Amino acid sequence: MLQRSGNTLLRYRRRKRSRNQTDSLMKKPAAHPISRSAARGFQRRDFLRTLGLAAATFPQLLRAADRPRRPPNIVLIMADDLGFSDLGCYGSEIRTPHLDALAARGVRFSQFYNCAVCCPTRGSIMTGLYPHQSGMGWMVQHNSDTRPPGPYQGYLNDRCLTLAEALKGAGYRTFMSGKWHLGENRPHWPVDRGFDRSFGLLSGLNYYGYLDKEWVPGLVRHMFQDDRPYFPKTPGFYLSDAIADHAVEFLEGTPVDGDPFFLYLPVYAPHYPLHAPEEAIAKYRGRYRQGWDAVRRERYARLRASGIIGDESPLSPRDPGVPAWTEVEDPDLMDLKMAIYAAQIEIMDAGIGRVFEQLRKSGREEDTQIFFLSDNGGCEGDLSGVRPKELNSAPYLGGPESYDGYGRGWANVSGTPYRKFKTMMQEGGIATPMIAAGPCVRGQPGRLCRDVGHVMDFMPTCLEIAGAPYPAQFKGRELPPLEGASLMKSLRGESNPRVRPIYWEFEGRRAMRDGPWKLIGADNAAWELYDLSQDRSELHDLARQQPERVREMSTRYAAWADRCGIRPWAEVAPRMKNVLPVKV
Repeated sequence: MLQRSGNTLLRYRRRKRSRNQTDSLMKKPAAHPISRSAARGFQRRDFLRTLGLAAATFPQLLRAADRPRRPPNIVLIMADDLGFSDLGCYGSEIRTPHLDALAARGVRFSQFYNCAVCCPTRGSIMTGLYPHQSGMGWMVQHNSDTRPPGPYQGYLNDRCLTLAEALKGAGYRTFMSGKWHLGENRPHWPVDRGFDRSFGLLSGLNYYGYLDKEWVPGLVRHMFQDDRPYFPKTPGFYLSDAIADHAVEFLEGTPVDGDPFFLYLPVYAPHYPLHAPEEAIAKYRGRYRQGWDAVRRERYARLRASGIIGDESPLSPRDPGVPAWTEVEDPDLMDLKMAIYAAQIEIMDAGIGRVFEQLRKSGREEDTQIFFLSDNGGCEGDLSGVRPKELNSAPYLGGPESYDGYGRGWANVSGTPYRKFKTMMQEGGIATPMIAAGPCVRGQPGRLCRDVGHVMDFMPTCLEIAGAPYPAQFKGRELPPLEGASLMKSLRGESNPRVRPIYWEFEGRRAMRDGPWKLIGADNAAWELYDLSQDRSELHDLARQQPERVREMSTRYAAWADRCGIRPWAEVAPRMKNVLPVKV
């Protein structure tokens, strides 16, 4: 008989780890010179001298005497597959009290963008470049000799600088806990790209930690701790808890009066599969029996009432691929799917709350700049055929033997009020909630910011927070100029208009935003044009009415694509062999 492990997992979250688990978490990384240097607590000037970065790599770095005595700590949190309206403070019915409290004391952005899909977003947020410039124009590469080096190679190249490398050079201790997705094999792990301590999964996983129970037959996932593989202790393991626990452990081991720290927390939730303890699911069971149309209307009303959106963002029609709720074959199953999804988000929020609590207990909350966002919109993928039907139904759905996603109908809810989903260039695929709170934020607590921002803006923003310039070279290699723009004026409540356009490309899906104008298209398909100041829901295509604007914008898009090495997807796709991961 198959057993659910919800009770075990809930007790697991409430109890302390056993001594041997704690010893494993706190074990220092083995024989890695960078990690040993950081662990000894070097001063900033000693650290830079040891790595040889002060003169050779960061020639313009300000002298310690000329900089603020101690820059703020930085915590960058990124959810996985979380839609625009999935947080309470962005209109959701899902309980996210810790992120709601963060928004209440900080600022919420209403026009912030990711790169529509996980790997490209991670390449961009880590480097301040467009994904293709970092080697992450497509998904992570599982086998290092299946693709040629270049924009689609599937791991970070050596011609980019990561946030961890940059902030490490500015005297920060650097930590990561969560989903990496920027390189499966060494030397492309976090420890190889500037992180002193790190824990997590190299790409996807299930929440219960079974490395071989995935949706592709024969696929084995890999986890890591610093510079070695990590093997979860199952049963009793739950991924969202483990990610938060390791982040807390890293911070607990950091001297309060020592160097500032950078914590990158790319949590896995609410990415599929639908896995959560029974007690957490029960809180939402029956909440979604009213159907997706009703939930979308409720979220839309809250978004309007909060001022996050206005008349420019009418509620888009239900996606044409989604049936009316009255036509759904099994509404109870659909209710269960969304209940599990909501439980995953609430557990994610609770884990983030534990990180916030550690900052408060250690007296570092006021000195820590925190950001939260998502890597793309809701994921419409239907995985119902991956497991036998009975395992993806009650009472097993949500347990370790199940493997399913919440489907297009609920993904349409996650993107309220916008159209489309993850991997797509409509607002439902690329618009993300973004919250900022901390010493860099000024103005009325809980205010809204309507400035346009993008994940590539975090590199220049964090460097400005740290008081460090972006170097021209790193490890003897020339670096491309940053593509992002600092968000500091937006954080302070000052005028910060976007000077340069923003561009997107994934699998031939293309987009460009310049001021209020957005161009959307695909390889061998006609361009669409929208005025987002009047129609952010993208319901009225103006391409035929403004052909000159389409020509001018598409010409600039072509120049950008050529500069970044982007090729037509039909030309690139045959080389993208998604080979199963090699063992480490």
